[in-house]
Amino acid sequence: MPVITEIEDLKRLYRRRVPKMFYDYCESGSWSEQTFRENVSDFDEIYLRQRVAIDMTGRSTKTQMIGQDAAMPLALAPVGLTGMQHADGEILAARAAEKFGVPFCLSTMSICSIEDVAEHTSKPFWMQVYTLKDDDYMQRLFDRARDAKCSAAVITVDLQLLGQRHKDIRNGLSAPPKLTPKSVANMMTKIPWGLEMLQTKRRFFGNIVGHAEGVTDASSLTTWTAESFDQALDWDRIRQFRKMWDGPLIIKGIMDPRDALEACNVGADAIVVSNHGGRQLDGALSSIRALAPILDAVGDRIEVHLDSGIRSGQDVLKAVAMGAKGCWAGRAYIYGLGAMGEAGVSEALRVIHKELDTSMALCGRTDITGVDRDILMIPKGFSGEWED
Repeated sequence: MPVITEIEDLKRLYRRRVPKMFYDYCESGSWSEQTFRENVSDFDEIYLRQRVAIDMTGRSTKTQMIGQDAAMPLALAPVGLTGMQHADGEILAARAAEKFGVPFCLSTMSICSIEDVAEHTSKPFWMQVYTLKDDDYMQRLFDRARDAKCSAAVITVDLQLLGQRHKDIRNGLSAPPKLTPKSVANMMTKIPWGLEMLQTKRRFFGNIVGHAEGVTDASSLTTWTAESFDQALDWDRIRQFRKMWDGPLIIKGIMDPRDALEACNVGADAIVVSNHGGRQLDGALSSIRALAPILDAVGDRIEVHLDSGIRSGQDVLKAVAMGAKGCWAGRAYIYGLGAMGEAGVSEALRVIHKELDTSMALCGRTDITGVDRDILMIPKGFSGEWED
């Protein structure tokens, strides 16, 4: 195994191994990609306060997210097409998360199905759903998650329509992907990836094909995808989804305090401050800048997590110190998955955990649950001083 010291090492291996179409799908944002970039760079504006001559022994990064034990305050975020980054990718990522002791969230737009992941894991995982028009499909999706003993449902609310991602259009990346001579030629250079994909039976959207009415092949999937997302979504509609699922509920895609309060009112157990990794509304604030006003608005009414921009253990530490109960990472583990399969996801988790543990200690803290803003130096106006 190559020496892995940081997530960037995995990203370099990932870029060499995975076809450009799928690398670009992961490593891109919408429009000019301003929000995509600032999700990461804005963490650099927050500094850590070093302390010395403090007993660093007996450290613990253990915590809970929605009442579930976690080895550190991090969940693997739902990522569509994960099974195209590496054969059986969702299964491999879920296994790595289970072994490490952190939550894994499966995307509706996964290649491996809910049942596939449940069959190959022994602990409950979370299931992400989109806000679709088809009540019958939505109810059956929740029922399938319940039958698979998923321990939480995650409703993504920021994808009523798709933000334009230039790289995906140029590459023909859609649901399903539209292969071009250029993309096929590139895939042919990724021999290990191709051989693994040939050996798996899971190459299509396992949660949709054969489950959504009328979706039996690539052409019907294209039509279904174009017509299913509900642009008329409102909070009453989310209340209807809440009635379809009686377990713990997380609402992902909150960027404004007013929406955070609405999520409290519909009975969610947690919210995720997220701009979809910069893949939806370009020009929006980074998630880390949006976090503090949302925390101020909801107080202790609901658990608040942070997603978008997490690339290191220090990012996790900063978000938790600002008040997030936990963080979600997508790209960081996808780099590892594409680079080395399950072992790469494990490496990504190991790297993030080591950075988190060491940085926490050097800030003079030994328990992640007791970390607070005292370890941070945050610029004035970081969360915004905007004209009305």
